[in-house]
Amino acid sequence: DTTRAESQRMIPDHWAHMGRVRPTEEIELTFALRQQNLDRLEDLLLLVSDPSSPQYGKYLTLEEVTALVRPSQLTQKVVRQWLQSNGVSNCQTVLTQDFLQCSMTAQVAEAVLPGSEFHRYVSDDHSLVRSSSLYQVDGDVLQHIDFVGGVHRFPPKGQDLNEVLTKRRSEAKFHLGVTPAALRARYNLTATDVGSAQNNSQAVAQFLEQFYHPADLAEFMAMFGQGFQHRSDVDRVVGTQGGGKAGLEASLDIEYIMSTGANISTWVFSNAGRHESQEPFLQWLLLLSNMTDIPWVHTISYGDDEDSLSAAYMTRINVEFMKVGVRGISMLFASGDSGAGCKHLAKGGNCFRPSFPASSPYVTTVGGTSFKNPFKITYEVTDSISGGGFSNIFKMPDYQVTGSSLAQSALPPKTYFNTSGRAYPDLAALSDNYWVVSDRIPIPWVSGTSASTPVVGGILALINDQRFRKGLPSLGFLNPRLYQLKGRGLFDVTEGCQNSCLDEQVQGKGFCAAASWDPVTGWGTPDYPAFLAALLEGK
Repeated sequence: DTTRAESQRMIPDHWAHMGRVRPTEEIELTFALRQQNLDRLEDLLLLVSDPSSPQYGKYLTLEEVTALVRPSQLTQKVVRQWLQSNGVSNCQTVLTQDFLQCSMTAQVAEAVLPGSEFHRYVSDDHSLVRSSSLYQVDGDVLQHIDFVGGVHRFPPKGQDLNEVLTKRRSEAKFHLGVTPAALRARYNLTATDVGSAQNNSQAVAQFLEQFYHPADLAEFMAMFGQGFQHRSDVDRVVGTQGGGKAGLEASLDIEYIMSTGANISTWVFSNAGRHESQEPFLQWLLLLSNMTDIPWVHTISYGDDEDSLSAAYMTRINVEFMKVGVRGISMLFASGDSGAGCKHLAKGGNCFRPSFPASSPYVTTVGGTSFKNPFKITYEVTDSISGGGFSNIFKMPDYQVTGSSLAQSALPPKTYFNTSGRAYPDLAALSDNYWVVSDRIPIPWVSGTSASTPVVGGILALINDQRFRKGLPSLGFLNPRLYQLKGRGLFDVTEGCQNSCLDEQVQGKGFCAAASWDPVTGWGTPDYPAFLAALLEGK
């Protein structure tokens, strides 16, 4: 009995087909083994993240997470025997035992997954090995596996910040630009709001062939870091940092998490993917399941259209986020730079297009704002690119059902979105007109929620710092607490709409900011002293 595992995948437009790989070529596949006690894991995550629970802050170690979720002996045995019977023996696992990474030739991979056919694809200077055809997995084995990585999924096309820059330059007039000093002024951070706790840490993760250069960070801090204590070096790089030109995205992330979360030990997870058949985002999740000590706050500017991923894959990725949250680690994802997005439906008409992991109920998602008056530090309005909306896959979590009050009047027609889905973002920060140093050159007008996310990450790391000094646990998965605060400690953003479908009905307008929570800026942007006070209260 064989069952079809994943459906035919379209090859994204920007990937050119280079032909079939040689049968002897090495391929690496990642098998996600079915885990146990997932209901219990979710219950525990909500208990340790809810300030009204007696278990708040009683986080699990990686060993305790392993004992809870690791696959049954039967699952491990069935999968290993199936691989061995096909001649696959070169496999590595992770501490949680729920992933197997196996090396094999293309010929063996095609025998393990009948129907698959591995080809090489190239985009710019990036080469990948993938199969575009349907494959099958033995029925006996299928129930023990969530998905196989390295077969179908292509990395999402990253926002080309250089393209955005050129566009901005053509329409730019002289204005202030966002710098660490502007952020510190707007969010009420003083010169003394810097880290000092020994055990504090923060991280950014990069996946799309992005690298930062230490010289750029040093130059950035020399130009923009006066007036507050800071570090000019990353403490640890996990993964491979390629040479070549610095990525603007990587420079942006690291410069702004380190100037906002100033003087806090910072790591960079840099996953170009060691092998053409690997999926860098998945590699990073495997690392988190294999490291007992990881930073307390992670910020990630990465996402894909929800409808381009299988539900089985996203559901399993959510489990990986729960495994991290239950350890007391905060995961922040950018909400995306396509506003509400737009998908043309087969039956005619359009609907909005949510992004994942922004739409995951188990991460904190960060939207974007602009200064109302770009010439001075004023209040904030929606940045029209700010991603936001409602998941078509995941239902609205309990913390949101009770927490967010949607202003029904301001919503677009109901046919465009799923009113009962997980709504995002959760909060926001400035995402427009940043100064970044890349390849030793200061560059203005860099924009995107990939700017707002590290800023919020740095602010949460500063709050963790104060909590550690008071003997309190890390903030961990923030959402249950954030929605109980109902906007306390945040500047409410009430003006501006995001982009969406250019059609008769919505005319390019997505969701709009409104009083209280809204699907473009969430609860608003941080007023540091008030946000700190709210998050130090109780426990």
